[in-house]
Amino acid sequence: MNNYNFFDRLNHQFFLSNHYVKKSFFELEKKIFNKKINFKLQDHVFICGLPRSGTTMLLNLIHETKKFASLTYYDMPLIMAPNLFSKFKKIQKDKVINRYHSDGLNISLSSPEAFDEVFLSTFNEDEILENYEIFVNLICLKYEKRRYLSKNNNNYKRIKLINKIFNNSIFLLPFRNPLQQANSLFFQNKNFSNLQSKNKFITSYMNYLGHNEFGFNHKYWHKPEIFLDQNDINYWLEQWKLFHLNIINNYKNLKNFFLICYEDFCSNEIEKKKLSKILGIKIQSFSTEISEKKINYNFNENLKNECIEIYDTLKTVLKY
Repeated sequence: MNNYNFFDRLNHQFFLSNHYVKKSFFELEKKIFNKKINFKLQDHVFICGLPRSGTTMLLNLIHETKKFASLTYYDMPLIMAPNLFSKFKKIQKDKVINRYHSDGLNISLSSPEAFDEVFLSTFNEDEILENYEIFVNLICLKYEKRRYLSKNNNNYKRIKLINKIFNNSIFLLPFRNPLQQANSLFFQNKNFSNLQSKNKFITSYMNYLGHNEFGFNHKYWHKPEIFLDQNDINYWLEQWKLFHLNIINNYKNLKNFFLICYEDFCSNEIEKKKLSKILGIKIQSFSTEISEKKINYNFNENLKNECIEIYDTLKTVLKY
């Protein structure tokens, strides 16, 4: 984002900021390439959840199996017409950079990312039901794969809708120790606010992609009940509570929906084998230190205890 020149920013604004333009390019993509699709599979994988819970880790692990198609930075900014865009876009060097989260993870043009939000936020529910399978198939066509992989944190509110379209697919939602995750959310909000104060385009870029998790354009996942101030860590802890209560109440009985405990998955090889079996792939074994920071903030005691209880409940309803 910081390296985008004037024309890069203009291209992003043109292709991503206007619903009419996005729909027009999607219709053109359909007209040219939809007739080339001769497959109809539904065993796709959709990762969603609260940010800072391990969604990117899961995305990268599954994508590295090379069994899945996923939108990547190569597809920017003409997300709505990936096949058409690939015919005209120049091949660029796949340079690795540190991502803006300052969390040690690297990205490149070939890295998968949550870009299908551009499509999903452009259409209403009826239009999604009519077109989302086509969009997914077009991405699979471009990358010559028969399964689709999506990481989109916003899809927590669309699980039932997407399940209507792809009822043989799998939904994965990782969750993490609430105190550690609230601390990470709090840090990222300050981090992106600082970045946006130095570069206004970052706010526009995040709005284009529907990334409203952090910074000046942050939108809460659930309406706060007690803690309203984003500069209070308890705001983020309450969001953790409300988010995961909603998950328990709405999705715990969905047969193709699986909760993944971040701490257990990182530290236990058996958990990776279980996930491999569910997805029908082989996930490479890896060793990683569980990211646990020293927290110097004061949590509201009642809220903290509620969240720990919910965390324990999430672990008891694991189905994989």
